Amino acid sequence: MKYLKVIAFTHKQIELKELGRLVICQENLTDKLQRVKSQFGISEIFYLATCNRVEFVMLTQQVVDKAFAKQFMDAIDMGLCPISTGTFLDAASIYEDREALEHLLRTSCSLESLIVGEKEILAQLRKAYENCKEAGLTGDGLRMFMNCIVKTAKEVYTHTNISKNPISVVSLAYRKLKDMKLCTNARVLIIGAGETNRNISKYLQKHKFTNFAVFNRTVANATQLAADLSGEAFNLEALKTYDKGFDAIITCTSSTEPIITPEIYKGLLNGDTDRKTIVDLAVPNDTHPDVLLQFPVNFIEVHSLNEVAKKNLQERYEELTHAEAIIDENINGFLLELKQRRIELAMRQVPEKIKEIRNTAINSVFAEEVQGMDQASREILEKVINYMEKKYISVPMIMAKDILINNN
Repeated sequence: MKYLKVIAFTHKQIELKELGRLVICQENLTDKLQRVKSQFGISEIFYLATCNRVEFVMLTQQVVDKAFAKQFMDAIDMGLCPISTGTFLDAASIYEDREALEHLLRTSCSLESLIVGEKEILAQLRKAYENCKEAGLTGDGLRMFMNCIVKTAKEVYTHTNISKNPISVVSLAYRKLKDMKLCTNARVLIIGAGETNRNISKYLQKHKFTNFAVFNRTVANATQLAADLSGEAFNLEALKTYDKGFDAIITCTSSTEPIITPEIYKGLLNGDTDRKTIVDLAVPNDTHPDVLLQFPVNFIEVHSLNEVAKKNLQERYEELTHAEAIIDENINGFLLELKQRRIELAMRQVPEKIKEIRNTAINSVFAEEVQGMDQASREILEKVINYMEKKYISVPMIMAKDILINNN
């Protein structure tokens, strides 16, 4: 445990846009890690990079402090100038021993994530480890730690409500939209091609929606999103003359004035009188209040979603105590497992030594007596020796583990 070290750069001390500068190109990753592994006498290492963090997890006898971290960063060559490297190192967190394991467990359970309760981090952590394992950068030590990390995260996600309810506005909006029971060929108008609409479009595409028209002030951006969705692209002015009808509108623009006025909405209906759905994620709303007064509309807006998101987030934070208790329990269990592992390693030569004693006894010390025995007697002697050999191997191991458990 004392050799487990982590150098972490996270969203808690570093802005997300700056963290991207620490990401290592996948093509060069293995070579860079192999180089620092050899240079610094690191026995095992893996590298984790997500939108929230960049971390180096290693097993080493080296003292890992800020001075070591600087040498490490210089050696791994991230292409940063000395001033930038110094700034990142000032914001770095360094963990070792039990604190390092606790940090990794909290990370895998999303307690250290920007959004508490998101499950993506566990998959990202496992993939990062597997990639480095395949590259020969890890061994039996980090394998044991990863087993503990995965086991703990699964228990937290299974036995607490930390990830139960969505807390992003986009995921909540899609859940509300899904409740409207739209068919997958429903006509969806997307107004605005910014990040929010791109994200909700991914949900729609994932769930097999296929009929899209994208409107945006900059047509090039509308074209790009429409291409991703296999839909049509238009500029905002085209809303005034669009006559193909719709079943749902998803809108999120930066406009300070309503985009969907009663006149435009009536034209978009093109004579249809059915109740439609509008998902308005803009602040202020893109939908004029009179639209809701004059027409039958299922209206989903960002304000109401934010209230749900805040409530869900609070419920997740209330689960932190339960999650932390599971983490503590798993750390204590892992410490015992490590001690048992040390006993196994220390006693792994016992079977070989016992076999040597057996062979010496039969072939040297008692060779004449054994040769003088008839076949039946030799077979009985062989059975007795085999039985004793197994017991001499297993009994000390069991007794050592029992003593260890009782002392704990």
